[in-house]
Amino acid sequence: MSLASHLAELKRKHGDIEREIDEASNHPSYDALEIAQLKRRKLALKDEIEKLRSPTRH
Repeated sequence: MSLASHLAELKRKHGDIEREIDEASNHPSYDALEIAQLKRRKLALKDEIEKLRSPTRH
């Protein structure tokens, strides 16, 4: 998988999780812990995207 396609996939997943968080926030049946876990996953994806974008990859 090329770097560009990997980044595109990560961005897609990030957007999917963002939409899931928005939907969960609008439903009282969702647990706050579940929303927190989604936010952690979203942040981990963002960190990975930023790491891949940085000129000095680690």
